[in-house]
Amino acid sequence: MNIQKARKKAEELVSKMTVSEKISQLLYTSPAIERLGINEYNWWNEAAHGVARADTATVFPQAIGMAATFDPGLINKVGEAVSDEARAKYNKNVQFNDRGQYKGLTFWAPNINIFRDGRWGRGQETFGEDPYLTSVMGVSYVKGIQGDGEYLKAAACAKHFAVHSGPEYSRHEFNAEVSKKDLWETYLPAFEACVEAGVMGVMGAYNRTNGEPCCANTYLMEEVLFKKWGFQGYFVSDCWAIADIYKGHHFTDTPEEAAALALKKGCNLNCGVTYEKLIDAYEADLIDEEDITKAAVRVYTVRALLGEFEDNRPFSDIPYSIVNCDKHRCLNLETARESVVLLKNENGFLPLKDKYKKIAVIGPNANSLRALEGNYNGISPEYITVAEGIRRVFKDAEASVATGSTLISTRGDEGEELLSGALSAASEADVTVLCLGMDRSVEGEEMNYRSESFYKGDRTSSYLPSPQAALAQAVCGVCDNVIILVMCGSPADLGEEVNAKAKAILHCWYPGALGGLAIAEILHGDVSPSGRLPVTFYKGDEKLPDITDYSMNNRTYAYSDIKPLYPFGYGLSYSDIEYSNAVITEENGDSFILQINVKNTGDHDVREKLQIYAHFTDSRTKTPKFRLCGLSPFDIMAKEDKNILVAVNKKNIRAVLEDGERVYPDGEIYLYAGGHQPDELSESLCKNKCIKIKVK
Repeated sequence: MNIQKARKKAEELVSKMTVSEKISQLLYTSPAIERLGINEYNWWNEAAHGVARADTATVFPQAIGMAATFDPGLINKVGEAVSDEARAKYNKNVQFNDRGQYKGLTFWAPNINIFRDGRWGRGQETFGEDPYLTSVMGVSYVKGIQGDGEYLKAAACAKHFAVHSGPEYSRHEFNAEVSKKDLWETYLPAFEACVEAGVMGVMGAYNRTNGEPCCANTYLMEEVLFKKWGFQGYFVSDCWAIADIYKGHHFTDTPEEAAALALKKGCNLNCGVTYEKLIDAYEADLIDEEDITKAAVRVYTVRALLGEFEDNRPFSDIPYSIVNCDKHRCLNLETARESVVLLKNENGFLPLKDKYKKIAVIGPNANSLRALEGNYNGISPEYITVAEGIRRVFKDAEASVATGSTLISTRGDEGEELLSGALSAASEADVTVLCLGMDRSVEGEEMNYRSESFYKGDRTSSYLPSPQAALAQAVCGVCDNVIILVMCGSPADLGEEVNAKAKAILHCWYPGALGGLAIAEILHGDVSPSGRLPVTFYKGDEKLPDITDYSMNNRTYAYSDIKPLYPFGYGLSYSDIEYSNAVITEENGDSFILQINVKNTGDHDVREKLQIYAHFTDSRTKTPKFRLCGLSPFDIMAKEDKNILVAVNKKNIRAVLEDGERVYPDGEIYLYAGGHQPDELSESLCKNKCIKIKVK
């Protein structure tokens, strides 16, 4: 079914509704209209990294971990698995007449906001700080969820439109001020790419952007989304964001005015209850029936595309047994393996193989399920923590486990009774695996929690909380061979002393239900780490721009002059890959085709993440230092030599003027090909250089 056919079906159904019935369908809890044979429908479903909040599902690595794979094809497969499980669960829900919240097929994912500030608590839900990486990952996930058949397998929704990335504590009244240049260079490209890819939903943000609420924004919604981009899907408010229009932003005086304004600007669906006031707005002539009908047709077009009104419901043959099936478990494990980023490996300390017989697994996240899940998660039938993974993989070693400290401190003395047990285990061990980090109880969406390094979901420093810092220093003092795993959704600095003493450091994000097994396999050497950082890591005491400042000046690898702790795109493996003989083999109107020779000079088979960066100048505007513009993951065996082809679309090599216009650079253009960003620190840490190609 094409969208025109679906819209015709929607128009036919909506034409039979009364005004009050149409209004009732514009709330996320859309009631049944029995006389028309229409069932109730709840639009609210989540799927940031698997079907969420609806009991059993495959729990994939959190979105920031999926971004760290730098593997769009893999994330497309994850999206396909998510929609298979969504349909399987939906089929059973319908069978048992359960049409409640989290039981439908409209998923409010992916979150494609730009993780411009590593302190933002919801950054874990995103694909990182780079517009290109966020775009290709977002598009891959959307296409995986929606499928390419006659009907949508499920409907994805790109959120939160737009210019939204903290702070959490003031999001209901905050005004994000942004220039046209930053808007079109950084904040909008991923949304534009998802719209071009056919995403069926766009969710508005809580905040204002340049003075207007994002769910009633003239420029963003009317001029850009609907007119310039020609968006054909439905627009939904973030939950209770319409109420913020009059309560938080004081942009209108009454809920009736807020509801009318949002509807007229193009918000078709209200997650919340403010649209209950649309009937009063209609009677007060703030809106007319055409406004209501237009919105109802949009939401019903999506329901038609999902096949809800067909006699033979599509995808009804997908069995419930597909939920967390062996195929999806294998995909989950593969994704977790590719998400882990090796930050330090002193003198090739890893992999461990079977060299050590006594392993201590220590830390508040050693046995934590929440540290596997992240937020916006489902419930896995099985979890493999780091401790359990090490037991399974290191079968000939004796593994002792200790907690060592609490996750955080509120009084300053929590967890002291745990330290001696951890030190006892570490002092007796040949090697200690120290599992630090966070979980969704302290890092995430708006919350009341306040403590050292945390404020209502956001972080105030990238240092780990003091109980964990003390544990790390103490463990490094009693064991010579310490490997540190950090499980959290944002950058982390272990401190200079611990960074120096640790033999190896791995950033593992929230790695999903099987994350502990993936990590153990990497430590053992069954798999080489291949993750790359999708966000820049800065030192914990670095003075960064205020989180309320939305200018891209001195932000991200593109514009920051601050020396990072670890750069965007960085990550080690167990082999070295040499890049050479990069040439442009073809140039057409849209793309460059690059051919690069690669050689694995080490002894391990690896999965490498080829990255293409552009550096260009333009006399009319400031340009980024570097800009990621191409990706090509590939497998390469030990000592193997091969040629890799990668396409670079010219639209990703654009200078953005102050008025937001994108232009082809009038200065020199260079492309860099390699396994990391072409900055001095990356080349120093990775000990190999990117290949430079002059385009003009």
